[in-house]
Amino acid sequence: MAQDWKNISEAACAVLNTEKATDKATVARQVAAKWRTETLAFKFTETPPTRPARPNRPDLLAPNEMPRRRKGGNESNRRALLHAVAHIELNAIDLAFDIIARFGAKMPRGFTDDWIGVGDDEARHFMLLNSRLKAHQSYYGDLPAHDGLWQSSMDTATNLPARLAVVPMVLEARGLDVSPAMIEQFKSTGDATSADVLQTIYNDEIGHVAVGSRWFKFLAGKLNREAESWFQELVSKYFHGQLKPPFNTHARNRAGMPASFYEPLAKKA
Repeated sequence: MAQDWKNISEAACAVLNTEKATDKATVARQVAAKWRTETLAFKFTETPPTRPARPNRPDLLAPNEMPRRRKGGNESNRRALLHAVAHIELNAIDLAFDIIARFGAKMPRGFTDDWIGVGDDEARHFMLLNSRLKAHQSYYGDLPAHDGLWQSSMDTATNLPARLAVVPMVLEARGLDVSPAMIEQFKSTGDATSADVLQTIYNDEIGHVAVGSRWFKFLAGKLNREAESWFQELVSKYFHGQLKPPFNTHARNRAGMPASFYEPLAKKA
């Protein structure tokens, strides 16, 4: 894995163009370390790929083609849940470095600082989950996974406000809603280690949603737009799902997303 990147866009694209999942996570952490030691120039010379490189497995399906997980705490369901979260975290690595490579040149340096931190966290999360999959006699790629996350990124590839509204402020915020129940499920089956990993991810994801919310509000102020109504407008246009309660209002509030942002969309749906 070469590390002779001269600037942040070269390094971000190196993450996106890394195929093997564990290598992608490793490269992401290397890029973050180099950025923090100021050995990468804040310069943008590379164009990110339309789709990031990915391993041959898992098979990627449309969300409506995914096999439904049965409720319960058996080993098969726990393995499937860990695999699903690992897939989300792998996508999140690419999403963090794509937003840097695609939009960082037109934003303050602090924007890149924030998303480097997010990408580093997501890589660490993937490594933790990959370790838990191995403990459950499984591996990433063992089960099919959905392609909805990257489809959302392609739909917002030329619109930064829409990307921030849909990815961190809708999709990642949904993770805040469902994580507490997942953590309790692993605790109830005696898998405290996996529960601790999911708790770590949950705590970090509050900060990631906050990054998205903060920069969305920055753009709203810069363009003299009212943040809540603009968010609702963009989500209605670019998000192809529905916002459904129950919402984790405590975590969303901590992330800078009061209910006035999303409840009108849920009522409309």
